[in-house]
Amino acid sequence: MVVKMAVLDSSFLIDFCRKRAKTFEIYKGIKESGGAIFVTSISLMELWEGALKSEFPEKEKLKVEEMLASLRSLDFDFSAAQKAAELNITLKDNPLEVTDIMIAAIAMTHGETLVTRDEHFARIPGLSVLKY
Repeated sequence: MVVKMAVLDSSFLIDFCRKRAKTFEIYKGIKESGGAIFVTSISLMELWEGALKSEFPEKEKLKVEEMLASLRSLDFDFSAAQKAAELNITLKDNPLEVTDIMIAAIAMTHGETLVTRDEHFARIPGLSVLKY
């Protein structure tokens, strides 16, 4: 799958920080295709929380800041909130974590593909997912 515009999920960003080879290939492929790469404000929160909880928070916060410096953020706005509510209703019998619903809603309202290693995003109808 060639992705022109992508939202990088928290799992991707964590793997990228841990220098997992597959993430570098995907990132490079998107960039070489002239694609735009985004991160959600929700993933920013998750990464920052992880850094704060780590054994070396100052070092981890610096890693997060450096990695995110070249990425544009998409916020959880009114349109994404509406979409998230719709998704929660749709998935009520088999719900997902609210943060994952919010990330998916942001990607969907912007017409972006979500890049993730998490299989549960495939359960969201209408979400374009690149799973690695």
